Amino acid sequence: MRARDLAVEYETVGLDSEALDAARLMAEHRLPGLLVVDDQGAPAAILPASKMIKALVPGYVVEDPTLAAVVDERHADRLCQALSGRTVRDCLSKTAPAPPVAAPDDTALEVAALMAQVRSPLVAVTDNDRTGAPRLLGVITASHLLERLLLAAP
Repeated sequence: MRARDLAVEYETVGLDSEALDAARLMAEHRLPGLLVVDDQGAPAAILPASKMIKALVPGYVVEDPTLAAVVDERHADRLCQALSGRTVRDCLSKTAPAPPVAAPDDTALEVAALMAQVRSPLVAVTDNDRTGAPRLLGVITASHLLERLLLAAP
């Protein structure tokens, strides 16, 4: 199996997309994360769902999780308001690594090794267009890769 055969269409967002829309997209499709693309459509970052959850939690609760017990349910139910007016770029770490990218001819083992090395729930598969610019072919998620590998198991 080659990366081009494993890649599937996947939801993407831009760096300047609204964070609340990105969170809704993740929730609606139960995605482990989103591929963030730049203005040319090339992979720019991975926004894990866990990072989005962290963006919802007030900083003082992240620093001292015992404070979560003193926030009443009425206020806890409005956590998503923290995303209003923020962009995907705002939710990404300033030191976020480049997203893992596989070449179309990479094998399933190469993709698995890349995923394991960078601990990413997904890998973008790209090739270059006529101008040499990266073109997104699709995404391979960890669960999809496992499914395909298990199908090949005896």
